[in-house]
Amino acid sequence: MNNRRKQQLLQSVAPLLAQGEQVEITSLAKVGSVSVKRRVLTTALVGALTAGTVIATVQPRPMYWALTDRRLLFFEATTTTGRPGKLLMALPREVTSVAPMKKALLGLGLQTVLTVQGQEQGLKLTFPPAYKAAGRDLASRIAPAA
Repeated sequence: MNNRRKQQLLQSVAPLLAQGEQVEITSLAKVGSVSVKRRVLTTALVGALTAGTVIATVQPRPMYWALTDRRLLFFEATTTTGRPGKLLMALPREVTSVAPMKKALLGLGLQTVLTVQGQEQGLKLTFPPAYKAAGRDLASRIAPAA
């Protein structure tokens, strides 16, 4: 993530920090998953409606994240400007754990599943190639999943 985006994210995080809370790392990840069935249906439907002139793809939602010494915060990645938007989730670190990292589709990125105590389903985090190092760093700072 470039310095300008990092500074914008830190400005978004600053008013949300409790006294003494420190930001450890920040980056961007795609959060969630999209089934193959949904991808195929969306592509086929848009292709049929536009007579093949437009192809649509469905992807997990990109989000900025910031890990503090107390919480993991997720922010909207505004699609028009690319700037960090509103706070979407704030998870206490003590209730989160992370599965081991594995290669993402085509081996270009990395992915893991963030588990939150009390939730049935975890959050799938995919780190594009430019953010793989930050993904590894995040996984090393959060407790491993049992």
